[in-house]
Amino acid sequence: MQSKLTDIELIEQSLAGNQGAYAILIKRHQRFVFTLALRFAKNREDAEEIAQDCFVKAYRALAGFSGQSKFSTWLYTIVYTTAMTFLRKKRVDTTSIDDENTYIQLENQSSGLENNLAEQKSRSYYVNRAIAQLLPDDAMIITMFYKGEQSLEEIAEAMSMEANTVKVKLFRARQRLKEKLEHTLKHEAKELI
Repeated sequence: MQSKLTDIELIEQSLAGNQGAYAILIKRHQRFVFTLALRFAKNREDAEEIAQDCFVKAYRALAGFSGQSKFSTWLYTIVYTTAMTFLRKKRVDTTSIDDENTYIQLENQSSGLENNLAEQKSRSYYVNRAIAQLLPDDAMIITMFYKGEQSLEEIAEAMSMEANTVKVKLFRARQRLKEKLEHTLKHEAKELI
């Protein structure tokens, strides 16, 4: 019954001391927070650490959530700043191409006999692999726009940029993604895009 409550209602209950309400918020947003964190960290362990830090920071700052934007936008702002801080501390080479096994693990492992399902998995695998090769900002913008279904304004707020800047960055990120896919798949990329 509580899982049908809005994010705002769950926040109000959390602030009133209902820890179960915050657990529902975590469950509702954990997959996407982890996906964003993985776009930055490039390995599962670091992404899990970033995601956990984000939810702890969000809980501590929950009283400061004003409701002027969606909770998800506010939360993704925390993910972005936490991931950038984490990268600075670890001094990770963000342009390196990581082990593709990490991304294979993220794919849905359910087996199916239908060709469409196999084709969707193949497309998703290659798209995720190409996104993983992008710079963190490009990967974040593409992930938030397409997977998170965030508007340009919401992405701009989360990344502390102007909406027009995000629009330009999204366009350029798409171009770089297309190049990565073409490089990886050569002729097959044209069918995916």
